[in-house]
Amino acid sequence: MFISTAYAQGIGGFFDSSNAMLQFLPLVLIFVVFYFLLIRPQQQKQKQHRSMLDALRRGDRVVTGGGIIATVNRVTSADEVEVDIAQGVRVRVLRSTISSVLAKPDPAAAREAANERGGGSGRRRAKEAAAKEPEPEVKEDEKA
Repeated sequence: MFISTAYAQGIGGFFDSSNAMLQFLPLVLIFVVFYFLLIRPQQQKQKQHRSMLDALRRGDRVVTGGGIIATVNRVTSADEVEVDIAQGVRVRVLRSTISSVLAKPDPAAAREAANERGGGSGRRRAKEAAAKEPEPEVKEDEKA
């Protein structure tokens, strides 16, 4: 009784080429799902973080890995950044420990603040004064 069923299965059984492909198909599908759901998004996140660290400039507000909020004072080298964590307190940190950039300084806002303090040039003040003066209205009768 048991011998006849063993002969009925045939020699190839498990090692048949089409059957082996069907058995490895779920493993391949699992790898594809893991790639698109886990591996690829992590690679993109690392690429964005690397580009953020490469774009660090003076005046950027950053958060370090320890949770300290600081302002970039100077980029000393490819690996180190000097940051201000309080007034008069400067610390050197590794670029890799900076987790995020909170805000980048706005050059236009810095210029406006300098102008309000009286640090702007006379030519700039003259342009601003000219911009504030309303232009005289021209009536259509006067155009012709």
